[in-house]
Amino acid sequence: MNGLDKIAGVIPAMLTCFDKDGVFDEKAQRALTRFLVSRGVDGLYLTGSTGEAFLMDEKSRKEAVEVTLDEVAGQVPVIVHVGDIGTKKSIDYARHAEKCGAAAISSVPPFYWKFTTDEILSYYADVSSSVTVPMIVYNIALAGLVDFATIKKLAKIDNVKGIKYTATTHNEILRIKDEVGEDFKVYSGADEMALSGFCYGADGIIGSFYNIIPELFIELRKSYLAGDIANALLMQKKANAIIYYVLANHFFDTIKATLKWSGVCSSTVLAPFYKLNDEDEERIRRELKELCQKYDITECHVLNNI
Repeated sequence: MNGLDKIAGVIPAMLTCFDKDGVFDEKAQRALTRFLVSRGVDGLYLTGSTGEAFLMDEKSRKEAVEVTLDEVAGQVPVIVHVGDIGTKKSIDYARHAEKCGAAAISSVPPFYWKFTTDEILSYYADVSSSVTVPMIVYNIALAGLVDFATIKKLAKIDNVKGIKYTATTHNEILRIKDEVGEDFKVYSGADEMALSGFCYGADGIIGSFYNIIPELFIELRKSYLAGDIANALLMQKKANAIIYYVLANHFFDTIKATLKWSGVCSSTVLAPFYKLNDEDEERIRRELKELCQKYDITECHVLNNI
């Protein structure tokens, strides 16, 4: 029995909301949480890369976890990313997450210094053993990808039960399921390859764009499970049109701007991320509307109301 058995499907890597002064915004965070749960997502992933965790101070990071879990109130499982620059800090975040009611924790490998495989294994063993909820390894190029041999070693640590695999080499998802075992959970983190992730055996998808276009990915998964690959591929194509556009236009503030324009919540980005000016906003808003018309994207609440 894997503690992650009930965590599957479409899981937004949730944004963290801040006011114009960069202070954590509880009201906006609650509004975004309600919105995502109302759209039918299967879980939430907090304080990761999309959540700007490494730009936040300890107080704000913990507040984001406390507020979101309080608002969720058990409606969907919540994974809390606890990675930081040192083991001691990560253990503190892990214990806090468990106390707040997180269903699982997750962490990038220790970063900045080029840590050895043994040091990485030691980090995950120490952090995962500090709590009773399962650990999901977070494999992402931003923090340094671990190789397949290391993934196999990590899977042998008692409380490491899965991996958030944010890479386009989906042959490794298939290999993980084959060589590590079907019970070891894999969550694909490449939004533009969500369908590929499911086809190669991913148990769920965790990604940034599920904050603004969750409907496309929920329909994608529904179609995939029903065997309607043609419709699943159509949903992926629609999603990718939005993904590629936003990634070319200041990702963090553009994705937050769409939530503001649609009335879900208002939030700004933390420095040094670029903040859109009025001219940027006018252009991006217009071009997104044109893109939705071109690709007949009518399913998404956020895009339909920008």
